[in-house]
Amino acid sequence: MVKQKTIKAEISLTGVGLHTGKEVKMTFKPAPVNNGFTFVRVDLEGQPVIEADANYVVNTQRGTNLEKLGVKIQTPEHVLAALMGCDLDNVIIELDASELPIMDGSSKYFIEAIDQAGIVDQELNRNVYVVKEVISFLDEATGSEIMVMPSDRYSVTAMVDFGTKILGTQNANMKDISDFKTEIADARTFSFLHELESLLENGLIKGGDLNNAIVYVDKDISEATMENLKKAFGKDEITVKPNGILDNLTLHYPNEAARHKLLDVIGDLALIGTKIQGKIIANKPGHFVNTQFAKKMAKIIKSEQRNYVPTYDLNLEPLMDIHKIMAVLPHRPPFLLIDRIIEMSDSHVVGMKNVTMNENFFVGHFPNAPVMPGVLIVEAMAQTGGILVLSTVPDPENYLTFFMKIDNVKFKQKVLPGDTLIFKCDLITPIRRGICHMQANAYANGRLVAQAELMAQIARKQ
Repeated sequence: MVKQKTIKAEISLTGVGLHTGKEVKMTFKPAPVNNGFTFVRVDLEGQPVIEADANYVVNTQRGTNLEKLGVKIQTPEHVLAALMGCDLDNVIIELDASELPIMDGSSKYFIEAIDQAGIVDQELNRNVYVVKEVISFLDEATGSEIMVMPSDRYSVTAMVDFGTKILGTQNANMKDISDFKTEIADARTFSFLHELESLLENGLIKGGDLNNAIVYVDKDISEATMENLKKAFGKDEITVKPNGILDNLTLHYPNEAARHKLLDVIGDLALIGTKIQGKIIANKPGHFVNTQFAKKMAKIIKSEQRNYVPTYDLNLEPLMDIHKIMAVLPHRPPFLLIDRIIEMSDSHVVGMKNVTMNENFFVGHFPNAPVMPGVLIVEAMAQTGGILVLSTVPDPENYLTFFMKIDNVKFKQKVLPGDTLIFKCDLITPIRRGICHMQANAYANGRLVAQAELMAQIARKQ
């Protein structure tokens, strides 16, 4: 289990947006657990929040663009790649404009800022989606494809074919996210000359500069084009070097273009919202195929989480048997509704109950049609969670547990005599002042039978 991570202190950078040319101040701020990456537009009334969520992608021309309720975030991919490359989970990014700063066209300066701010572990464990089978998305129009396959770590391979003599085919590989800082972060964005001409004609890349974008010259430059480039970049002279790059910018790597495409893949896939354990292979990646794959992954993960049924070996010796449970919980038969505690950490607990026809509630619920009352399933989940919160005090026998709130209760299946109920409770927020806020699920026969969001507090016996 790996703890969630955020930054220790806030830190700000200023720069210009590549396409808008507007100066922007960006501030990284520590965020609470389960916050994820969120953007805050401090220049707008109410300071609206836009989550880094693939479902908010509205446009992928010349970058990834998010929009929520009319509020826009432009080109966040290099910043998101830096956050992923620093192995962070929760960060708030405040902006006073819609477009994030381009800096030198890479993630380098964002990495440096994060390192300066520092990184700290948080109280809850990280949620990681472990890939169990190949998942892919193909853009039939372009032949671009991204797939993920099972692996013991998160790795990315990018294979690109630009179809030009000046650049041709390139590959880049990141074996582990720990390699991002040293091998991928400083790979800068790039453009071909024919694309640059079109962008200039349409009033884009107002923040472009020969210091923040590699320009590959894939065609002859006319005098008129040369003059337009001089004007756009504020240069007296512009030349083409033997390696086919405009002006005197020196490549960091022979395959810098492929490395930057890999960087974009990492940034765009941050929009999934969940860390991935799997090997990503991206063939001719671009923002469209990246974000469509992110949407597909997010949907699959959400569906699996909704339908996920954990399995436990009930033949193993339990963490707590009924005697140990009774030494902690004040409940007694017939209102003690858990038989075993199977496992427990500082953020979750798993309990079990064997449901038999001998339960006293079956006498009246219902005669000739025994069904376990839903309220007792909720109570059993609460007792399981009570074990977790009582484990935080040295003398649990001197405390009682009381409900404070029950939300979003759903009953999916009937629980009948002979069923074995498994209760899994996960903290939503850390336990503070004896208050436990948790998501509780009950399973039987390989299916989810009930779920609820519970809040309870322990109080010392009078």
